[in-house]
Amino acid sequence: MGLTSKLDKLKLLGSAEEHISNDRKNTSTQNSDDIDEVDNEGQNILLGIIAQLRPGMDLTKITLPTFILEKKSMLERITNFFQIPHLLLEANNTADPLQRFIGILRWYLASWHIAPKAVKKPLNPVLGEVFSCYWDNLEDGKSAYYIAEQTSHHPPKSSYFYLIPSEKLRVDGVVIPKSRFLGNSSAAIMEGSGHVTLGKWEDELYVMNQPNVYCRGILFGTMRTELGDRMHVKCAKTGFEAEIEFKTKGFISGTYDAIEGIVKNSETSEHLYQVSGKWNDVMEIRDLKTGKKQILFDTNKSSTL
Repeated sequence: MGLTSKLDKLKLLGSAEEHISNDRKNTSTQNSDDIDEVDNEGQNILLGIIAQLRPGMDLTKITLPTFILEKKSMLERITNFFQIPHLLLEANNTADPLQRFIGILRWYLASWHIAPKAVKKPLNPVLGEVFSCYWDNLEDGKSAYYIAEQTSHHPPKSSYFYLIPSEKLRVDGVVIPKSRFLGNSSAAIMEGSGHVTLGKWEDELYVMNQPNVYCRGILFGTMRTELGDRMHVKCAKTGFEAEIEFKTKGFISGTYDAIEGIVKNSETSEHLYQVSGKWNDVMEIRDLKTGKKQILFDTNKSSTL
C-alpha cells in the first residue's frame, strides 16, 4: 500500500509539473537545486530503480536519475564548510584555549546547514578528478586556497586541503561515504575524518568525524534529509573534547534536526558545557558551572561567501 501511494503521488507530481514549468523558467533567481523535480520520464526511472532495491544494498551500484543529483561533485560540495570563514578566523585569533575550542566547534556545527533545501546527492567524482579554487575576499585582505582530489573510486574517497597562509591555518581530511538502502530510507555512512591545524598556536590539531546522512521517504511519505548519530571533535594538545549527537525523529516522538551534546576536559572527565538546539536553526551552549546559556550560532542570521 505504501508503494502504491508513492506511485500515485509521483503521477500527481508529474501532472502538476506541466502547469508550473513555465513559472520555474521565468524565475531566474530560484536555485534549481532546491527543487524536487519529478516528470513523466522521472516516474519511469524511479520505478526502475525501486525494482532494483534490496535492504542493505550498496547504492553506489545503482544509477540515479539526474533530477535528484546536485549540480556539483563531492569535491566541490566539501567547500560548503569554508563558506563562513570568519568563524574559523575568530577561533584562530582567540587566546583562551577553551574558548578557542568552542570557536572551532561553532564553525564546524554552523557549516552543516549549508546544503540544498531539496533532497540532492552530489555527483560522484571519477578517479583522479581534481577541483581547486581560491577566495580573495576574506576579511582584512586575506586569501584562502582549496584543492581536492578523488583518490579512490571503490570505495569512493575524496581528499581535500584548505589553507589560509597568512594565518597559518590549515584544514585537511578525507570523506568516505558508504551508501546503503534501508527500506524507506537510504543512508550515507560517513567515514573518514577532518583535521584543523592552527599553526600560530604551535600546530594545535583538532580532529573531527562526521554525522551520517539519511534520506527519508524514498517509497512513501515526504522525502527529506536528516543528519544522525554522533560527531566528535577533539584536541589532544589542550585535552578538550566535544561529543554531539544528531538526533533523528522517531515515528511517534521527537523532532527533526535536533542536536544535543557536551564539551568536556578529556583528561579530568569534567563536563564543561552543554550544547543543544537544531543544526539548521538556532544552537545554544550552556556553561555547566554558571548555568549561563547563550546562542552558539543562529543559522537564520548566517551569511556565506
